[in-house]
Amino acid sequence: MATKPSFLDEELCCSVCCEIFKDPVVLRCSHSFCRLCLQQFWEHRSSRECPLCRRRSSTGDPPPSLVLKNVVETYLEKKSEAEAAEKIESPEKNELRCSVHGEKLVFFCADDQEVLCVVCQTSKKHRNHQLCPVDEAALDMKVFYFMFQRTEELRVILNCTAQHTEKQIKEEFEKLHQFLRDEEEARLAALREEEEQKSKTTDKCQIEYLHQVSVSLNPTFINKMFNVFIFSVDPAAPMTLDPNTAHPKLSVSDDLTCVRNTGVEQQLPDSAERFDYCVCVLGSEGFTSGKHSWEVEVGNKPRWIVGVVKESINRKGKITATPENGFWVVALRNGDKYRAGGVTNLTLKKKPQRIRVHLDYDRGEVSFFNPTDMSHIYTFKDTFTEKLFPYFYPSPYDDAPGLPGCGFESISLSAVHMFSTFVYLSSHSAMMCYS
Repeated sequence: MATKPSFLDEELCCSVCCEIFKDPVVLRCSHSFCRLCLQQFWEHRSSRECPLCRRRSSTGDPPPSLVLKNVVETYLEKKSEAEAAEKIESPEKNELRCSVHGEKLVFFCADDQEVLCVVCQTSKKHRNHQLCPVDEAALDMKVFYFMFQRTEELRVILNCTAQHTEKQIKEEFEKLHQFLRDEEEARLAALREEEEQKSKTTDKCQIEYLHQVSVSLNPTFINKMFNVFIFSVDPAAPMTLDPNTAHPKLSVSDDLTCVRNTGVEQQLPDSAERFDYCVCVLGSEGFTSGKHSWEVEVGNKPRWIVGVVKESINRKGKITATPENGFWVVALRNGDKYRAGGVTNLTLKKKPQRIRVHLDYDRGEVSFFNPTDMSHIYTFKDTFTEKLFPYFYPSPYDDAPGLPGCGFESISLSAVHMFSTFVYLSSHSAMMCYS
């Protein structure tokens, strides 16, 4: 026979959780409680006291009640044995029965998903429904659960595979991004080093020799002797040439202070900033504010153009040098005809050997002077909205047969004659010489 609940069910219950003791501990007042129940009870109290007698405890970690623990374990073991024996003796008591008719549940209604007794299966509610024995339905449910479990396992495997693949893709692209960042940094560092080297290279032998010649000889004598075109700039702001703008026939030195007309077009990239028709070159430094001055020694050359141009001028094909096209220049043609490009003819009382160009960007003025007596030649007044660069167009020796002279209203800077050219710029007295 089954063992009925005894008085031990009450004696072995914790007074806090009303369940059988779990890991019992004993206080100094001899009351016992579950360790977890006592700790939770104390968490909500300002002092550690017994939940029954309210006597304060002197320790926060009460000792375990080994005797009570052994009694509880023995009791639970005996109780489990008694319940198992009861199931063996009376298996019919464990069978589920219909809550309406009290009969054993033997059928399963697939339409209503309910278990039925022999009386329920004959009722109108389940008439013409698909019925099967409970054991058969239980087997189907086990198969369904097994398939569901396998599906969940496959879903987890596929999800893990997708996550692993995604992680691999991200890692590979991160390596690629890091490679590109390193490559970018290396190239920028190389570019900065190259720029520093170019800025420091100003004392080469050829520069020193040409500088000594330019100082020892009279510029006018040099002009007459060698038919050269000399430019000089303010030593406080040394000027260099921009090789990316030079016509392919011009060869610019590594230190950007010399340029030579080889007479043969080099195989250079046809970049947007390079002149491909006019044999000319721009200064490397542009201006967007402030005042700037430089001098150009023109000597007795019969034809030349000097001034400033805006950065966005057309550099391909023939060019019309007017302020509307971004040119603020003064020019000479035929040896005695001066003109402010695209504006008006000029009458000069004295033929200048040098031309001083003065740019006042903020006031929108480009002025030209004869530095010998500082007589004013002409001033352009405009509104500048972009960067301006010094512009140099040296004269050839003479007009070649069949080549037109320089016009200014519709100036066509045609390909110049074959001639040797070199440019010299020093940090002390920057000179550019064209022959």
